[in-house]
Amino acid sequence: MSTSTTMTTPPEHPEDSPHHVRSTHDVNAMPPLGRAVPLGIQHVLAMFVGNVTVPIIIAGAANLPEAQTVFMIQAAMFVAGVATLLQSLGIGPIGARLPIVMGTSFGFVPVLIPIAGDMGLPAVLGASLCGGVAMALVGLFLPWFRFLFPPVVTGTFVIMLGVLLMPVGFAYVGGGFGSPDFGATHHLLLAALVFAVTLGLHQYGRGIWSEAAPLAGLLVGYGAAVAFGYVEFGKIGTAEWISMPVPLAIGLEFHLAAIVPVVLLALVTCAESIGDIVGTTAGGMNREPTKKELSGGVMADGIASVFAAIFNAFPQISFSQNVGMVALTGVVSRYVVAIGGGFLLLAGLLPKLGAVVSSIPNSVLGGAVLIMFGMIASAGIKMLSTVDFNKRNMVIIGVSLSLAIGLPAQEGLYANLSTNMQAIIESGLIPGAIAAILLNLILPKGEKPMRDTI
Repeated sequence: MSTSTTMTTPPEHPEDSPHHVRSTHDVNAMPPLGRAVPLGIQHVLAMFVGNVTVPIIIAGAANLPEAQTVFMIQAAMFVAGVATLLQSLGIGPIGARLPIVMGTSFGFVPVLIPIAGDMGLPAVLGASLCGGVAMALVGLFLPWFRFLFPPVVTGTFVIMLGVLLMPVGFAYVGGGFGSPDFGATHHLLLAALVFAVTLGLHQYGRGIWSEAAPLAGLLVGYGAAVAFGYVEFGKIGTAEWISMPVPLAIGLEFHLAAIVPVVLLALVTCAESIGDIVGTTAGGMNREPTKKELSGGVMADGIASVFAAIFNAFPQISFSQNVGMVALTGVVSRYVVAIGGGFLLLAGLLPKLGAVVSSIPNSVLGGAVLIMFGMIASAGIKMLSTVDFNKRNMVIIGVSLSLAIGLPAQEGLYANLSTNMQAIIESGLIPGAIAAILLNLILPKGEKPMRDTI
């Protein structure tokens, strides 16, 4: 009786072994730290500038001194870190427990600016706290309203997110909003360099090199920017080493005129959060989110926004940039994102660290986010591939995209409306989301898929 021995050949590239793949492509797996840390940091780099831009804009509207503006930037980083940990790791029913990065919402900026100018920052933070409570309540009762968000609606949400972010990506490529040398050749070349490195490694790299392609692209672009003198180191030198958060340092005031528009916007913004959660599971895991993930995710947005108001920051929401990161890299481990949240928290406590990251030129970030935003739209298209393209669903998709893309491009159509209504319409996502939900409820169901005719 003879026995035969089966020889197994180890993988040519250890990073391609099933263990390594499972550790980053399993939402509940913790990769080795040497792999998880750079992957977590690249998530932070993707959203860092957007997160700190909101307090800068609102501080300017309120004519705050430089010291208080810096304080609010630190608060934004600290709160985003805590919120990301809450969302990715979860506490009880709160948190989606998905690879979702949280940050300060741009959607509230048009509404908060006039409040900051007319009533002051305490009124802004008081209204933001109320908006957070409203979002948390929506998340709590979301399982009962899940029928409002079938694949045709959520897939359309995700496409709208990607499409509406694309102009933002090109603004980064040109040097950032309001840049005095917007579109300068060096901005375009830096963005092109990052784009090429990121795309090349993503498509041709193996293991960690493919997963960390955006980080590698950013590092190469940052190195080139330093070499040619396009990075300002002054803020790094003057930044303090340690800055502890101070709750209620600005204070809270509650004015009905401020609370009503913020709460209304918070309720509609929940659709954006749902879109991000759906985009994360669709782009990274090829599935729809569970009721628990949706409910916990929206609740986390609300609780984090309440926490933010107490700690001198503005409403928090999942960052769409990072939905694109998940779709681009395929890394869905929530612990990778939690590491990124820890890095954000540290940046909020260590101004030196935050100053280093904030010194990355916008055009360097632009080269990476262009791919990420496109991947968000691709994830939405992938979701819609499971939907019957009958005339009912095509109307839902078409009308929603038409409103989301067309309205922001023609501000004169609603220039006579109130400031709050203008802010809601200008977002694009909100009217598009409302249209998708309402049309799905109103239009008759049960039609057969459309067939091509020759």
